[in-house]
Amino acid sequence: SSSSGDETLRDKRARILSRGLPKQKPIEGVKQVVVVASGKGGVGKSTTAVNIALALAANDSTKEVGLLDADIYGPSIPKMMNLKGNPELTPKNLMRPLKNYGIACMSMGFLIEETAPVVWRGLMVMSAVEKLLRQVDWGQLDYLVIDMPPGTGDVQLSVSQNIPIAGAVIVSTPQDVALLDAHKGAEMFRKVHVPVLGLVQNMSVFQCPKCKHETHIFGADGVRDLAKTLGLDILGDVPLHVNIRETCDSGQPVVVSQPQSDA
Repeated sequence: SSSSGDETLRDKRARILSRGLPKQKPIEGVKQVVVVASGKGGVGKSTTAVNIALALAANDSTKEVGLLDADIYGPSIPKMMNLKGNPELTPKNLMRPLKNYGIACMSMGFLIEETAPVVWRGLMVMSAVEKLLRQVDWGQLDYLVIDMPPGTGDVQLSVSQNIPIAGAVIVSTPQDVALLDAHKGAEMFRKVHVPVLGLVQNMSVFQCPKCKHETHIFGADGVRDLAKTLGLDILGDVPLHVNIRETCDSGQPVVVSQPQSDA
């Protein structure tokens, strides 16, 4: 019958299409992977990723949490997590993550000099990402938070297609230029069937420390409007606060150094 013929054709097409896609393989020892992404750089994505990882651990001390810096060209996790040095190798030739505040961390920043630029073509970057994903001894983790590079390029696609991801968190400022790229980021994850958990509106409002007057430097509620358009949740609305920036720059993120503060 024509319907069974259609079904055979559909199956054949699905098989051909799936051949071109890498098979997803979980990272050994890791239960859930959460990626923190942004369309544009400079919106506070790494700061958000670091504090999410620390908050997951703080909320439940029985949970083991790891943090992977997938930004090969601009790794910032070593500075923010106050970590330096080269990872040790296990007898199986796997890298041991460096640890601080109870979080196991891995980053390209541990493998190169702090000021050395990574002047690499795409294939070398992809090889490095593969090593950071597969050649690290994470032990047993309940959550692995991945700090993605900005944009929707090779690294984002490779990570999304090679490992099962529980969900993506997209960080943006309320500025129109950042929102355009955040929208693209959300659509990319939908295309590769990664659930988007929601959006974080960062640097939403600045409060003058002297007179307490509030100014929406990057515009107001842009991320909220985008969330409505995309049918997504707002997971957090983070003010532009000097403490959040200073604590991360000094390697003492606000979630661990000032857990009771407004920030």
